[in-house]
Amino acid sequence: MSETSRTASCCCGQLSLTAVGEPSTVSMCHCFECQKRTGSLFGVQARFPDEKIEVKGEARAYTRTGDTGKPVTFYSCPVCSTTLYWQAPALPGLTAVAVGAFGEPNFPTPHYSVYETRQHRWLKIEAEMEHYD
Repeated sequence: MSETSRTASCCCGQLSLTAVGEPSTVSMCHCFECQKRTGSLFGVQARFPDEKIEVKGEARAYTRTGDTGKPVTFYSCPVCSTTLYWQAPALPGLTAVAVGAFGEPNFPTPHYSVYETRQHRWLKIEAEMEHYD
């Protein structure tokens, strides 16, 4: 039986990433930086082992310091500016991919939600998952 393969892409299609197998974790983040990065209320990411992903196309890198004080490097399309994936030295060997870029409504539900003290007060999360402030 072959492993599941999923492809995520930017808005214009110039940058894509294929991930093989199930993500090691899926999470939802309400931090202000994820809100700014996505232009939405939160970010949702799936982490895959580096050896299970293949990136095609040109990516632009941007590194910032996360709330933990450690760097995170985001990779986006230089044409349409979609942030597709990111890597953090604090999580070696893993690449986080923006779940929305997969365009798959049946993608696995997040395992946990973080920075919920920054969550918009009217947003209600009904999925079963762990919750952290």
